Amino acid sequence: MKLQGTVDTPDYGIVFFDGYCHLCNGWVSFLLRRRNARRLRFAPLQGTAAAKYLPAMAGPQPESIIYLRNQHVYDQSDAVLQICRDLGRGWRLLWILAVIPRSIRNYFYRIIARNRYRWFGKSETCRLPSAGERQWFLD
Repeated sequence: MKLQGTVDTPDYGIVFFDGYCHLCNGWVSFLLRRRNARRLRFAPLQGTAAAKYLPAMAGPQPESIIYLRNQHVYDQSDAVLQICRDLGRGWRLLWILAVIPRSIRNYFYRIIARNRYRWFGKSETCRLPSAGERQWFLD
């Protein structure tokens, strides 16, 4: 979906994630280990960057990874596929999964999202980036 309003977005993509979720934090750690991910920045959905860049999504936090790039907001499976596409190299090949209808992809995505705390665990506090990671985090 296209971002509504006059919020200026940066030139890099922003991955918004559930800062309490172990699965989401694992995804962020995975992305940070990819050299091409240096074009990305990260922010928890519970933080101030999410409030600034995603004002239309105020209220209950979505059970989704949100990816903001070039004034477009991607969520659920679209966000994951777009991030993989933007990683380049072999990760771009996962974009082929976009041929699966969004309703089917998101059905499975939502099953994982609903059960993520039970299956992968939940932290009491949001992820704190290490000293080497801080430059990639907005909050």
